[in-house]
Amino acid sequence: MTTQHNHNKTLGKRDIFLFCVSAVLLLDTLAAGAVMGPTVIFWWLLLTVIFLIPFGAISTELGTAYPEQGGIYAWVKRAYGQKMASRISWYYWANVAVWVPAIFILFAGIFSQLFFPDLSLNAQIIMGLVMIWLTVVVNIVALNIGKWIPNIGAAFKIIIFSILIYGGISYGLEHGVANEFSLQTMIPSLENGGLSLQYLPAVVYGMLGFELASASSDEMKNPTRDLPKAVFSSIAVVVGAYILATSAILIALPAGDVDVVDGLIVTLNQFFGGTPEGNALVIILGVGALYTFFSNGTTWSMGANRAAAEAAIDKELPQVFALESKQGTPVGAAILLGLAASTLLVLYGFLAGSNEDLFWSLFAFSGVIFILPYVVMCTAFVKIREQHIGTMGVIAEDGTFRFPGTPAFVKACAYLCTIILSLTIFLFIYVPGEGVVWEVLWGSLTVILIGEAIINRRLSSHSSDAVNVPKS
Repeated sequence: MTTQHNHNKTLGKRDIFLFCVSAVLLLDTLAAGAVMGPTVIFWWLLLTVIFLIPFGAISTELGTAYPEQGGIYAWVKRAYGQKMASRISWYYWANVAVWVPAIFILFAGIFSQLFFPDLSLNAQIIMGLVMIWLTVVVNIVALNIGKWIPNIGAAFKIIIFSILIYGGISYGLEHGVANEFSLQTMIPSLENGGLSLQYLPAVVYGMLGFELASASSDEMKNPTRDLPKAVFSSIAVVVGAYILATSAILIALPAGDVDVVDGLIVTLNQFFGGTPEGNALVIILGVGALYTFFSNGTTWSMGANRAAAEAAIDKELPQVFALESKQGTPVGAAILLGLAASTLLVLYGFLAGSNEDLFWSLFAFSGVIFILPYVVMCTAFVKIREQHIGTMGVIAEDGTFRFPGTPAFVKACAYLCTIILSLTIFLFIYVPGEGVVWEVLWGSLTVILIGEAIINRRLSSHSSDAVNVPKS
């Protein structure tokens, strides 16, 4: 990369840990997992072993061995060259542009449930638009200020998850449990297998994002030392919190009664509502949950906009993405994300019958685009390792983290991650027992085709620039 960046080293180990927790620990996918019933615990444990730990090791090795600004974009470029890297940047950025309106329609739905039960869908869409542009403003602020948004969001999430878990244990001891927790109900069977597969993408989705902090690795004080500790400690926190909090919802509500939008608030009301103090606690926790939705949108857009700006600086995406403020924040990418997210929210809002319909149509659509870069990242890891790395073991001779194990074992783990991610994309588009979800398929294909048009136009302008270079 020829462009020089003057980024301040502001991110320490605590910041990276909180950044990872804020990006990965999502209150919005909790209820979706709980719909699966106690089987969700089996899937969390299995996928942690066969997917999340290997994926965390892949992210950490790439982030410490190649601490380049841009993260996933820089790694894919190293393995596959500029065309694939710019494709990945486009998916990474576009998925956030689709997901941000989904998270803010959820925000508006829960706000309505807490304070204005009769708020219309149109009013909720307007609230979503305001939140989108507030996120854009935060993205344009320098990172040493902007980083406190996800840091505070991570703290709120840990508090809400902790109180939810405490409420579940207390409620279960006093009132009994709404679902049977046994080996028989946890292990998927023919009876509950279809439902498991339908909602399984929400579990895999909830495990992704540990590489996000690496998009700002130029701003880390010591990525080689801090990134491995931050990533693996945040994995432990995230998995424990998801399993216990999902179990808490299933203690309160029968799996069939869980609603994907208001499941969280209904559960909190069940645990604590009924007294003035309890009702006040539910509102406080609800407001905390709203803040975490805002911090999620901020965290993800920070990472995606930075990656897109790097691609534009390398002339892979249109130059408007590369516009930066004096502090080095990606102004162009942030404003474009605001415009795209606003357009999609209004467009899908006309088609949706309810906030739940609107949330899920945007969520599944973003999910497909979201996972595509990870599929390429896992195969890029194998290629980079074969090209550049000879040392084995957890710590390499230069002090950077290495995925432990023989080359064959490491390669098998990376390909297993690739297969799991590919199956997740398939399950977002095809629901077992129901068939193809056409709006998700067509939406995803549209984003892919727009990306190809942008990339091919950039490449053709490069080649014409090369042809027109005057001879000295």
